[in-house]
Amino acid sequence: MFTLDFVNTVAMGGVVLFAGFAIRRAVPLLARYNVPAPVIGGLLVAAASTIARTRGVDLFVFDTRLQTPLMIAFFTTIGFGASLSLLRVGGPQVVLFSVLCTVLAVMQNVVGAALAWMMGLHPLFGVLNGSVTLTGGPATGLAFAPLFEKAGVAGASTVAVASAMVGIVSGGIIGGPIGTWLVERHRLHARPNARAVPGDKLAAQIAEDQLADPVTHAPAGEDEESYGLLKAIVVILVAMWVGSWVSGRLLDFGFTLPAYIGAMLVASVIRNVDDVTRVIGLSQRTIDDIGNVALSLFLVLALMTLRLWELAGLAGPMVVILVVQVAMIAAVCFWPIFPVMGRDYDSAVMSGGLCGFMLGTTANAMANMKALTDRFGPAPRAFLVVPMVGAFFIDFVNAVLITFCLNIWG
Repeated sequence: MFTLDFVNTVAMGGVVLFAGFAIRRAVPLLARYNVPAPVIGGLLVAAASTIARTRGVDLFVFDTRLQTPLMIAFFTTIGFGASLSLLRVGGPQVVLFSVLCTVLAVMQNVVGAALAWMMGLHPLFGVLNGSVTLTGGPATGLAFAPLFEKAGVAGASTVAVASAMVGIVSGGIIGGPIGTWLVERHRLHARPNARAVPGDKLAAQIAEDQLADPVTHAPAGEDEESYGLLKAIVVILVAMWVGSWVSGRLLDFGFTLPAYIGAMLVASVIRNVDDVTRVIGLSQRTIDDIGNVALSLFLVLALMTLRLWELAGLAGPMVVILVVQVAMIAAVCFWPIFPVMGRDYDSAVMSGGLCGFMLGTTANAMANMKALTDRFGPAPRAFLVVPMVGAFFIDFVNAVLITFCLNIWG
């Protein structure tokens, strides 16, 4: 048995993470369905530990003290993405798509809870197989798992990962065929003047707002890039610091909340104030890069310690709930998503993208839409709307919905 302190645990997590990248490159099927590298590597360690446990051996004892700070850091970066100015730039289409996706997330939880109750399980088991892991993905599932465990859902972390993986694969499988069927059934075509790289005014503005690095005004003798990175890290840490106080005050009022909610709220306030004042000059691209690093390390640490044997006895109910969830998302792509979003080519591409992030991740959504546009032509409006909703706004709304469910059934 190997006992690792928190530094060694993170170091091993890093090695396992890059092993996951290598395996994904070697197995095209994993890349095709956008299975995250941390999931691949982390599950391999969890599987090895489970096999060893059946033989009465514990392979590792991990010190996961850094797991929660990394998780909070990631969701703090999501908070920095919740910019009202970006929502205004996207216009009515982004607002409408956000509302539709919010309704779908609510439906995922209602359907999941109802099916779980009908099978004699805790309603929160259904919610865990609802928007927590399907709309939220593995990161959200693992972040909320301790609260679900406390509320009575046994093996919540393992259930969350299994559900999220089913969603990722399902979203990758059905998104392309649904979009293709809509395009061919309604004889839709890309706009004649549309360009593969978004060239209209809205797309250009959103790209500039999201990706352009502002002038950092580094002090004399300081490198601009490193100064911008340092500034982003410090702002994230400050949001986490103030957010911990906010979360504490909310808990005092009796709300069941994950640890990151306060930091996420504070980050969104800082972001929107900075959009107006430009006092800090935040670079969303730098913040997103930091968030991706924190997410990868958080996921791999969480997955290495999964107790996979806890799935025994829960597989049957999970299959029932997830089959219904996947069928529901597939159905709503035909109605109301396609007609409400315009019944045109971009709407068909959005439907394929929605399957991706409402069942898996934004990476699935982008892969689905890219496959469609590679075949049928560019869809700039879809590539404007879907990433904004899938990567930023739905995550924020989903956290509120899950917290609401926990406070009802917890």
